[in-house]
Amino acid sequence: MRDTAAEIREQLLKDVLPWWLQNGADRENGGVFTCFSNSGRLLSTEKYTWSQGRWAWLCSRLALDSEAGIIQEDPQLWAQLALETARFIQAHALLGDPVTKYRTTGDGQALPSGPHGELAVSVLADLFAALGLAGAARLPQAGNRERDEWLHSAHALLAHAGERIEARKAPSEPYPVRTGFKDAAGLMLLLNVSVQLHLASGSAASAKTADAALSQLLGDGTSEGMWTASGWWEYRPDNSTDADTLLARHRTPGHLLEMLWMVVEAADVLPDPVTCIPHWLADLGARALEIGWDDRNGGLFRYVDRDGAEPRGRLFGDDTYETLVTQTWDTKLWWVQVEALYATRVLAERFRRPDLMDWHERIWSYVLDTFPDPDGQEWLQIRDRKGQPLDKVVALPVKDPFHIARSLLLTTELENQRINP
Repeated sequence: MRDTAAEIREQLLKDVLPWWLQNGADRENGGVFTCFSNSGRLLSTEKYTWSQGRWAWLCSRLALDSEAGIIQEDPQLWAQLALETARFIQAHALLGDPVTKYRTTGDGQALPSGPHGELAVSVLADLFAALGLAGAARLPQAGNRERDEWLHSAHALLAHAGERIEARKAPSEPYPVRTGFKDAAGLMLLLNVSVQLHLASGSAASAKTADAALSQLLGDGTSEGMWTASGWWEYRPDNSTDADTLLARHRTPGHLLEMLWMVVEAADVLPDPVTCIPHWLADLGARALEIGWDDRNGGLFRYVDRDGAEPRGRLFGDDTYETLVTQTWDTKLWWVQVEALYATRVLAERFRRPDLMDWHERIWSYVLDTFPDPDGQEWLQIRDRKGQPLDKVVALPVKDPFHIARSLLLTTELENQRINP
């Protein structure tokens, strides 16, 4: 019988983490290099704040799990990497307001990223910076002064991001949101970051932000959320006349599945969530898998229509996100598959759904057959519909150090809880 849990742990410890330690970690300046080609060739030492925040959080979680004996890694090494990255973010990524530089040189000098030389162009980068600072602040190796500084910065970034997302005035490169639509991605990050910040600080402010995000996703009894038992929006139109557009009709199965496990996590972490976790979340996850799965080649599509298959609907014709959906919908991306991998395991256990555990095994078989690089360069993260390597930028021009390792690590944590309740 196949031991999926052991295979997942082995991929994490023997293939993924060693590659990033050898090739990505910047021990001179702190942080991580991510501007690699799909095959692992370093193209630039520029640093995207988006990736630095993710790396700081990941390293901190690896340190904590190593210390707890969940994985067999050096906790001091991973803690040091997390601290070095948090120091880089605090010293080089933060701007006033508070927002962050979208990208810097390897040693932290600001690089213009907007059409008019703007430095701060993405609330998503701001939130990932907050995520990394919150993760590092959980480590006992952090000094009290640094911990307080990081938590202060993380709370400020989270609060400002929440205000701008609520007002729908937040820039969100590389996924711009068209006026007249509300997106789910900002709510997802607000939820995830506030929950992680609550783990680090126990603050009332972080719990309040998480509850607000939950209410907007699930509804609060007085207004409908982004999700219902019968479906969900990726981009919800303000005007019903825009319901026929591609922006309104398209769905991102990987995003929904990622958000579903975050909702379950929030219910476990928050002291008293204002929104109960409905049983139909498992059905929603199953629906995302059904419409997102490629029956011909296996794997989940990046984007699909609300009824499945290729996204369709009326086009505005001048929208960059529209172009992204139409041109990359059938790619098979690393993060989509691994977020589905972890989500199916979480939902299967929480809601006692053996059908979702079957999906978990099915997805892992596809992932293991498709993504790991046979030459040892971690994973070839970007694939075409048939699963062949695709040397193409699909969001940021980076090789991502986050989703794969996070999913494999969190799945390993879940298996450890099953064995050692």
